[in-house]
Formats: sequence, C-alpha cells, structure tokens
Amino acid sequence: MAESSVSTDPELAYLSGFGNEHETEALADALPIGQFNPQQCPYGLYAEQISTAAFTAPRVSNRRTWMYRTQPSVCQGKFKQISKGNLCTAPITGVVCPINPLRWDPLSLTEKPQDFVDGLITMVANGDPRQQQGLAVHMYVANKDMQDRFFYSADGELLIVPQSGSLGLDTELGRLWLGPGEIAVIPRGIKFRVRLFDGSSQGYVCENYGAPFELPERGPVGANGFANDRDFLYPVAHYEDTAGQYQLTAKFCGQLFEAEIDHSPLNVVAWTGNSAPYKYDLARFNVINTVSFDHMDPSIFTVMTSPSDTPGTANVDFVIFPPRWMVAEHTFRPPWYHRNIMSEFMGLIKGQYDAKKSGFKPGGMSLHNCMTPHGPDFATHDQASKVELTPEYQSESLAFMVESRYPMVPSEFAMNSPLLQQDYTQCWDGLGSRFKGD
Repeated sequence: MAESSVSTDPELAYLSGFGNEHETEALADALPIGQFNPQQCPYGLYAEQISTAAFTAPRVSNRRTWMYRTQPSVCQGKFKQISKGNLCTAPITGVVCPINPLRWDPLSLTEKPQDFVDGLITMVANGDPRQQQGLAVHMYVANKDMQDRFFYSADGELLIVPQSGSLGLDTELGRLWLGPGEIAVIPRGIKFRVRLFDGSSQGYVCENYGAPFELPERGPVGANGFANDRDFLYPVAHYEDTAGQYQLTAKFCGQLFEAEIDHSPLNVVAWTGNSAPYKYDLARFNVINTVSFDHMDPSIFTVMTSPSDTPGTANVDFVIFPPRWMVAEHTFRPPWYHRNIMSEFMGLIKGQYDAKKSGFKPGGMSLHNCMTPHGPDFATHDQASKVELTPEYQSESLAFMVESRYPMVPSEFAMNSPLLQQDYTQCWDGLGSRFKGD
C-alpha cells in the first residue's frame, strides 16, 4: 500500500512532491483503508493526528497528518523548564533594533561536546510566536549526536541549512539525510533527533513562526522554473520500537522544557497526510535570470515563501543565489544599490558572494534592516564597472537570504560577539562622487 518512492541516498528512499498527500508504511497493511481513526487499528497501533493548520483552513492550505504509532504522544512525563542557553525568541528586548548594516564572521567549532539543541545560538528575530508571525534565525554548532534526546519546536517550523558537515534527521515520520547545499524543513511540533555523519556540523536554522512555507507563484514564468514540486523529498515510514530512558526537549513560547520518556517517540509505523518533514537539493533550483540587460529583482531567486496577511508581502522568504550563468549585456551585473521595505539576513554556504569581494565568509552572516542602504562593496563596483562583459559562469558560490516584512532585532549574543565586524561599513569607502556635470 506504500506509495512508490524515489531514491537519492544509497540506503534511503523518499516520496516526492511538495505538499502532496503522501502515504507510507513500514509494515504491510499498517495503514487503515477508508477510515483514518478506526475502532481498532492494524497491529494494535494508536491513531494520532497532528494538525499544523487550523481545522477549518481552506483545503489548499490545510495541513495535517495521521500517524499510526505504537504508543500515543501523551505517554510521556511532565515537562520541566530547563536553561535555554543562547537560544532566544521574539520579541527580543533590551537591544535597539539596528539601523546600520551589520556583518558577522563565522562561528568556530567548539571542543566542548554539544549536540544540535545545545549548539543553537540565536542571531536575529522578529514578530512573536504567540501571535504566529515573524521568525528567528539561529546558528548551530554541533559535535555530538543526539543519542537519547529528541526535540521539537511548538513555536514554528524549522528550516535547516547546513554549511559544513552532513546531518541525519531521524523524525517521527522517517529519516532524512542532509548535507551542505541541501535544506530540510521540520514542521511545527514534529519530534526529531540529529545525528552527525562527519563528526561535526554547523549551519543556519530559520524558525518560521508564521504560515508554513509554500512554493511561490510563478506568474508569467509559466508552468516551469524556480523550485519544482517533484524535487521536494519526504521520508518513508521508519519506526523505533525501543524502551529506555530518553529526554524529550520542547521549545514553547520561547522557553525550553524537558520531559522524561520511557520509549523512543519515533514510533510511527505508518502515516498519511501532507504535513511532514521534507528536504530539497538547492542544485535543483531552476534559475530564471535576465538574458538581455539589467539585474532582475531578487524575488526571482525565491525557493519558498511564508505569506503574511498582506498579499505579495512575505512573513518570510527563503531566497538563494546559486551557481548560474551571468550573460546580461551593456549593464552592471552585480546587485544594484538599494533600499527596500523588506529586512534581509544573509548567509553564505560556500564561495564568494558576487556583491562582496571580501569580508563575507562562508558561515558568516549579514543584516540589512528595512530601508537601510546596501549593495556592492567598492571593489566589486569598481571591477563590474570596467570588466568586459562576456558570458560568465559563477560556479563556486552559494548564498542565501532570509527576508521579512518585519525588521529583525539581533540578540545580545549577536551584538556583543567578537564576530561582529566593527569595520563592515568601510567596504563602501571609496564610493565618492564621480559626477561630471557642469
């Protein structure tokens, strides 16, 4: 009864199609036929639904999944509040929202053993998860598997962007393998465990408090281009029927809580629905770029969007600047100088971003809030103004941007960190007047 799958990893199979109604089972006939919640489920399983949208949300945006598990989620100890370390949640107080552009060097790997949750450090945030709007961007630095520990966020879905090191994401609904150049999204409330395949890993996490990510409309581009539905991969059912002493860590209203649990919560034998973890290879993004003149709006690089209540204005956009051909004629090819209503947080996965010749390093970050001017540094502008315009393939760069209609407030860690570049704005020194009028 399991849906046919596609396979990209040697030991894993995946279901394809963004937001599709998937069904998968680890044991034959574990999924009930024709009724989600029968009087008695196959194999003595318990039926449990998780809804990541309102019950009455329109069909096109209604997200829910039925799970058939060995024990229901209510079988756990009472939560107790624990330290949240450097993890913050909006609204961030005590920090003045910066009008100046900011940039940070990469975090360094630590020798102190820490898993994915312990290694989360909040850089910026906006909105309020209790109002289900806004976001937070965290960095993670991990050198230890989550062995007997599991985690979920009730505050928002988690977009995970590794910068170095591969991850194994063991979730309630199956397993995902993830490496640099790929992303994964864990829906709000889904429990998971992170394993490290390379001994350590670091990267970025966007916690989306608002509407779940969806694929942007293509408009005049038509039926193809940007991110295609078929390239988003979902896990097949895989369960653990194990007893022991485990810890379940939860993020709720900005605090961390922990409960003892005497069995693995990854005990879902079968599931059906459209709210599940998924992964996407950024190399599959079909770039739509200019072939004549001028640099198009960065919206053409949007992979996913979390809409707000204002049409066309995102709560969160996830945008990438991947390897691509630059072929525009008679024009200035890098991004132009600009100010805009959206606030922009950028990260660099590899290579050199085409608007910054130095200072923006892989694993680094920058922040340009609403109406804060930014654009190419002096060296980039100088070179792009003089270079002979021949077709050029940018093969080694992969950057991303998280942008939002709401200004982003850095955490105290971010503002007080030695990683904050005090000389960032000097990259525009030299852009003096070249006016040649009367």
